[in-house]
Amino acid sequence: MKAIQYRSFGSPEVLELIDMPKPVPAHGEVLVRVGAIGLNFFEVLMRQDRYAVKPGLPMVPGVEVAGIVEAQGEGLKTPAVGTRVAVPMFAFGRGAGGCAEYVAIDADALVPIPGDVSFEVATALMIQGLTALHLVRQSNPQGKTVLVTAAAGGVGSLLIQLAREAGAKTVIALAGGGEKVAFTRSLGADLAIDYKAADWQSELGQHLAGGSVETIYDMVGGSFTKSALGVLAQGGELVFGAMGRFELEAADVEQMLSGNQSLRGFALLPLLTPSALKTDLGDLFRRVEDGRLKVHLGGRFPLEQAAEAHRAMETRSTTGKIVLVP
Repeated sequence: MKAIQYRSFGSPEVLELIDMPKPVPAHGEVLVRVGAIGLNFFEVLMRQDRYAVKPGLPMVPGVEVAGIVEAQGEGLKTPAVGTRVAVPMFAFGRGAGGCAEYVAIDADALVPIPGDVSFEVATALMIQGLTALHLVRQSNPQGKTVLVTAAAGGVGSLLIQLAREAGAKTVIALAGGGEKVAFTRSLGADLAIDYKAADWQSELGQHLAGGSVETIYDMVGGSFTKSALGVLAQGGELVFGAMGRFELEAADVEQMLSGNQSLRGFALLPLLTPSALKTDLGDLFRRVEDGRLKVHLGGRFPLEQAAEAHRAMETRSTTGKIVLVP
């Protein structure tokens, strides 16, 4: 089968298309013919050796796929061959291996995909969909003015919608550039601001007219976090989900403490249990079927164009979810 691998860290060009043996499902496993592979920004950071966890090399990346059960290992009767399934590999100890034409995985890790949900959409509802869902659960936006960063991205575009559904008073979207700002408005943001503008904080202050932001969902990190604190209300909460990109200093935290503000970390994996994950993914699938949640696909690349897909994510030139298709 074909797969994507990198043997050294670096630019997107380190990603190479290789031939490798097609996996054989072991006892209790199934073989899934991959229909779509979800890409995430943390995989760009891993490829650059900038992530909180250093992967071993060589590496076949990819931790979320969707496809069709093609074969069963010994001891299995379900899921049946031909079943459409989501494969959240990241939640079952599989931190690599998804960027391939086939994957073999424990049958208990699979979640059925309804007929009206495409493979590409299913991948967007795994890491990014579950992240948005748990962000809303961890820091309830009901009745609050909330700020969503990277709002045109995979997590942000879903978080805007889920925060509104959860009863947020006002949803403010921060996105980079006019096209992305317009996109976030189309998703239901009450206010959308271009964070690339030098005076974005002043613009936000004018729109709030004396009001304030009670919750910031920060999925960007780096130097941006400190600038975002300038718009956080007394007693407000900063929810930090940009793992590996925390740059606040002790003085910044001291300032938050003096303003009765709280800093809350967010990491998805510790929140997931096998049973709850299946329930939550099923819930997200139903929301898409019912039309309550819209998933935007920002790019669909053939497997052999993995480098181009990574480059699109790295330059932040897209909106929504980026997928590879074998």
